[in-house]
Amino acid sequence: MTTAAPSRAAGPGPVDAVGAGLGAVQAVSSVPADADTSAPGFRPDQLEGFRIGVTSDRRSDDLIAAFERRGAEVTHAPTIRMSGAGDDGMLEEETRAIIAARPDILLATTSFGMRRWIEAADAVGLGDELHEVLEHGRIYVRGPKARGAIRAAGLDDHGMSERETTTSMVDLVLKQPVDGLTVAVQLHGYTDESQLARLSAAGARVLTVAPYRWTMHEDTGRVLRLIEGICTGGLDAVTFTSAPAVEALFAIAAEAGRLEALQSAFRESVVAAAVGPVTAAPLVEAGILPIVPDRFRMGALIRLTCEHLESSALRLDTVGGPLELRGRVARIGGTAVPLGPVSLALFRALVAAEGAIVPRDALAGAAPEPLDPHAVDMAISRLRSALPDPRIVATVIKRGYRIAVPA
Repeated sequence: MTTAAPSRAAGPGPVDAVGAGLGAVQAVSSVPADADTSAPGFRPDQLEGFRIGVTSDRRSDDLIAAFERRGAEVTHAPTIRMSGAGDDGMLEEETRAIIAARPDILLATTSFGMRRWIEAADAVGLGDELHEVLEHGRIYVRGPKARGAIRAAGLDDHGMSERETTTSMVDLVLKQPVDGLTVAVQLHGYTDESQLARLSAAGARVLTVAPYRWTMHEDTGRVLRLIEGICTGGLDAVTFTSAPAVEALFAIAAEAGRLEALQSAFRESVVAAAVGPVTAAPLVEAGILPIVPDRFRMGALIRLTCEHLESSALRLDTVGGPLELRGRVARIGGTAVPLGPVSLALFRALVAAEGAIVPRDALAGAAPEPLDPHAVDMAISRLRSALPDPRIVATVIKRGYRIAVPA
């Protein structure tokens, strides 16, 4: 399988990222295009010891259940909530404006948005008129799900974006002149102003319809606890299924004075897993390189996250027997030992050195909280007490500590 270091993407090649620059996000997956991403390869202990944060609201149960079935501890803290347009009167006005304009082109971005738009139009007696207008224009879809919603409505599309992004859908439309044409865009939770501007700059008249919107989740307490877990080493990975979810997490962290620490944790130790390049864009803009599946689907995200975390386990032969460090759990000679944040950070630094000496100041720098030399010694003492064989952590007089490996 293809793997990447935490917060560093690796894979077969670059994919499109809105606002982040081409090539900034890479697809990472060993999953064939036609593979089943559910049961095959399932093991109930695959994620034992790992802790995963889930930020999505809609369909979060699928993610949580999949990770928990594989042995992970899951923290659920939705950062945003999907809601209706908030004012169905505004949605009706947008619909009437599009019917009156009889657009030459419709850009359909999401299955949920198209279904809700058509249902809302039917509810106010505009369904037939909307169908007739859309039937006589060209429809472009962002991905297979949007195509399915279009066809379920009795319509057909004229093309689908190559990368399932708004950017590539606009690229497709702009392959032909749009000067003087009217383009309707079904928005997907938030307005992608840069892509609308591209259409306008090419001479198109742009109309939008927003069947639903993203709003900040009201339970910010859970999000603050998630942020603290990310900053202090309490999580190994965090999943994101929409760009607004990332932006909301950053906004709440900034308000709490933890944005720099949060982003630093993602760059250094916590894996950010994004369902696709659009979701990944605000992470990349912050200097965080997430892992992204090459198929932008929930199942592919689950499988990639599982494979990536499993491959990140540290393994080393020690005087106390074979050692495997998986998330917060150290397996030593058949014994599983859960470690607290400080012990885990120090032990991870020692294991990563593979028997080399790690100075006290380097161990202090690896800890999730400030430690002076005496505090480092005390933390090492507690770590030894937690291990089945305290000889595994050896003292090197006046120099530091190391993992004792067989001669």
